[in-house]
Amino acid sequence: MQYFTEQAPSHREALELVRTKYGDAAQILSHRSIRFGGFMGLFAREGVEVTGYLRPEAKAAPKAAPVLDLEEEKRKILAQARADQALQQVLSEIKELKERFDQRPSGASEGEDHDTLRRIDSLLALNDFSEPFRRETLARLRRDFSLESLEDAEEAETAVLEWIGDSIQIWGESETRRPRILALVGPTGVGKTTTIAKLAAIYTVGIAEERPRSVRMITIDNYRIGARQQIETYGSIMGVPVSCVETAEDLRKTIALHSDADLILVDTVGKSPRDAVKLAEMQKILAACGSGAEIHLALAATTKASDMVQSLRQFEPFDYKAVVLTKVDETNRLGNAISALAERRKPLSYLTTGQRVPQDIERARVTRLLMNLEGFRVDRPRLEERYGEKAQKDGDAVEDRRDGRTTEEYQSSFAGRPLGADRS
Repeated sequence: MQYFTEQAPSHREALELVRTKYGDAAQILSHRSIRFGGFMGLFAREGVEVTGYLRPEAKAAPKAAPVLDLEEEKRKILAQARADQALQQVLSEIKELKERFDQRPSGASEGEDHDTLRRIDSLLALNDFSEPFRRETLARLRRDFSLESLEDAEEAETAVLEWIGDSIQIWGESETRRPRILALVGPTGVGKTTTIAKLAAIYTVGIAEERPRSVRMITIDNYRIGARQQIETYGSIMGVPVSCVETAEDLRKTIALHSDADLILVDTVGKSPRDAVKLAEMQKILAACGSGAEIHLALAATTKASDMVQSLRQFEPFDYKAVVLTKVDETNRLGNAISALAERRKPLSYLTTGQRVPQDIERARVTRLLMNLEGFRVDRPRLEERYGEKAQKDGDAVEDRRDGRTTEEYQSSFAGRPLGADRS
């Protein structure tokens, strides 16, 4: 005797299936409710399973296809549609849960997190590192450090410091073109004019291991009250010629006039990164500097990370080569700047640490930035060896080849001068 078992979404459909396949020879023995279909136990549907046998005296022959019942077919289609909608709803909820998990702050409590991981995440948060930077750092710690090696918290901190250092790019200047043209752009209030004066001073007299050069300054900032007088005062003290221009044609002619100089520094008026029209006007004027000009973007270290990223992005049309980080002395937390620069893959050229001209400026160094981080235990000799850097010696006296003054004598000539505060 031949037995059979068939499954269908409903009892009626199961009977129709049996009659279609086995004809009048089919005899039903039992039926029961089941769940079938789905994936790994999920999304299974209710159904019916029937068992039976074929009578030996009757020849099993399929019956003719039943007449199509339009209403029944409509009900089947609607039922399937509702099932599909329910499935989509479940999948949507699963996706939402996954997105919430991915966006969960890296500092959130996790049972498997080691004390060292929590401490390092707290240090990164203390130093204003961005959320993506923190997540990536902790993920790398989990990959590279076993639970046993995490017991050495100091070694883990040192590794994180080195990863942070590796994310910092330092600008290497090139002097293949003469004159070298360096223009400074940036938002209002970051200290561009003071920075231009500092650069003019260190290159004119040869401070901080720079060789003395012939320098010229050009300003396009004719809008801010007192801006022209301020930079002319700087130039008068340093013995550096200053020119003021308003148009691209004026800038082109002035650069040509100073073609015998080693370095031409161009100061610009501060622009809001959100003012696309004004940025485009400034970009058009600076185009007169030529394709070989170096555009550096000045940003204040006190700017929050999200605004810094926006400025880096909005000034992209200027094709700036590096970033000058100003007002480093006004904060002990540089994670915002390091995070933003790493995200946009931009190098640092100079750091400014105060209003004094020309003392408060230095070339950007990885070790200098890492030493400024709060809470980390720093192995300075190890970092200096890793990045090939040595701390600059204080009080180095460099003789000026033009008039015989030492660096200290040159710097003292600025004392007591009413230079004013830069808010460009």
